[in-house]
Amino acid sequence: MVPKRKKVSRTKTSMTRKKKGRLSPTDMEHFKQMLLAKRRELLGNVNEMEDETLKKSRLDASGDLSSMPIHMADIGTDNYEQEFVLDLMDSERKLLREIDDALGRIEKGRYGICEGTGKPIAKARLEAQPWARYGVEHARMLEQGLATEPEEQELQR
Repeated sequence: MVPKRKKVSRTKTSMTRKKKGRLSPTDMEHFKQMLLAKRRELLGNVNEMEDETLKKSRLDASGDLSSMPIHMADIGTDNYEQEFVLDLMDSERKLLREIDDALGRIEKGRYGICEGTGKPIAKARLEAQPWARYGVEHARMLEQGLATEPEEQELQR
């Protein structure tokens, strides 16, 4: 008598493969909390930069209470610093938009899916950059000009 082989259910195997790479609800909550924490940090940074640089006059910032004329080099330095901070604030605001977009993808159930390929984004990439829209391969292709970003209309589906 030959022992019978166990029958492997193909549907169970294919279901496991479908779920592989997908994020669990626990993972989604973890990334949502990461995004919210980063968002709070960035908002604090932007507000602090505005308070420190843009809302203070040169005399307030330097503590110079004398009525001596201000040297042109000092004005140039102040302008450079203000432009530098404005650029930083712009970068922070762009990142805030990316984070808000990622939070929207979580709400719509599309978080962790590459917008270029439709494949799952590696968990390690999301840990490093939780607002990532693309998998590593597609992001490299974008940087090298081998692929183009999806149009805004497709993003808002």
